[in-house]
Amino acid sequence: MTPDAERLIERAARTCYHSEHAAGPGTAETLLPKLLAAGHESPFEHACATFRLSGVSRALTHQLVRHRLMSVSQKSQRYVAEQDFAYVVPPSVPPEARAEFAADMELIRGLYAKWKARGLRNEDARFVLPNACATELVVTANFREYRHIFRLRCARQAQWEIRQVCLAMLETLARQAPAAFGDLLSWAREEARRAG
Repeated sequence: MTPDAERLIERAARTCYHSEHAAGPGTAETLLPKLLAAGHESPFEHACATFRLSGVSRALTHQLVRHRLMSVSQKSQRYVAEQDFAYVVPPSVPPEARAEFAADMELIRGLYAKWKARGLRNEDARFVLPNACATELVVTANFREYRHIFRLRCARQAQWEIRQVCLAMLETLARQAPAAFGDLLSWAREEARRAG
């Protein structure tokens, strides 16, 4: 994200209205909420942000990559061997069942090793790996797309992991570009609270 993301959005919007002369200190912070209220979101496509997400599950990434107006670079299970894969444990797994969940992951780790030992390449051995497999990725999207993603993925109906990750991303963006994201932050925090 450029440090002048909000000013970039303002410049794009003022081009539409031929009002560049009205730009000045603090004018972006005033104009951006007006653009959002009017539904004029195309200027928000000129600013973008990049995040590196690590230690998230493949279940999360399968949801996130559905947002096609985003660039994604993800750790490849085709080229990277996963014999020592880390994994995400859902909070719904009760404490008394955590050891059983870990044992299941070790069983899967053994299946992966078995198929690798039988000559399967990473790209085929990975078929036995779980969605709990931890991964890392870099995502870039424009501000308009992030606003769309956050409205869907920070909602209380969203899956817990993607809601947590997207709320953290939203909090970061709201600190850096409050006029572009501040309106969503209190709503998203309330959604997270209501989701439990």
